[in-house]
Amino acid sequence: MASFGHTFDASTVDPTTPFEVLPPGQYRVQIVNSEMRVTKDGLGQYLFLELDVLEGPHAGRKLYDRLNLVNANPDAVEIAQRTLSALCRAAGKMQVSNSEQLHLIPIRVDVKVRPPKGKYGESNTIRYLVETPPLAANPPAPAAPARPAPVATQSTLPWKRQV
Repeated sequence: MASFGHTFDASTVDPTTPFEVLPPGQYRVQIVNSEMRVTKDGLGQYLFLELDVLEGPHAGRKLYDRLNLVNANPDAVEIAQRTLSALCRAAGKMQVSNSEQLHLIPIRVDVKVRPPKGKYGESNTIRYLVETPPLAANPPAPAAPARPAPVATQSTLPWKRQV
């Protein structure tokens, strides 16, 4: 038994709400926390990423991602490295030596909903998007086509002029 030292009144505190996945779509996010964690089997490591949604009706919500960077399965490592490459490109950082170099950089992600699997409910999957640079606000005007020489009319022909 654990004594609280006082009487807790549950009617004064809102209960936790069940975890709900974000609806599919594109979101602007930033990484706010990252760390290497040991896999369940203890033989590998994954990069755990915590992301905050920055805009829209879901601003302030969290997303999480895991990249299996150290794993006995070479396919898992390749997928994780490709994902990390997409993340680095989205953040505009082509060379990084630690995950903190990717923190607090607004990036765009495409979020999907993965259906329930086994004892786990729905979850979000994340794909990091590399945005193309925006077009210039005032793009240069296209060069005006050369005007053809005026066509001579009957009244402008020299031998038809009245003197």
